Amino acid sequence: MNDAQIDLAHTVALGLIDDEDHHAIQTIIDTEDPTLCTEFLHEIRATRTALTELSELTATPPPPSLRARLLAAIEAEEPPVAS
Repeated sequence: MNDAQIDLAHTVALGLIDDEDHHAIQTIIDTEDPTLCTEFLHEIRATRTALTELSELTATPPPPSLRARLLAAIEAEEPPVAS
């Protein structure tokens, strides 16, 4: 796989594809080179796994006051103000 194909796999994993990307993805998947297709799909899965692990490691709980602020904003029918 070349750098452009790896970048495309990362774009797919992030869910950021556009029409041009969609065509490039379809070309890779429809290729007669099964190794390329397998490597491409593996790169997508590996990137999604890495992103999942990163999000789990860096997740932070919301501030305790968030629930009360949201409920108050809903009750007042006003958008919540960031703190």
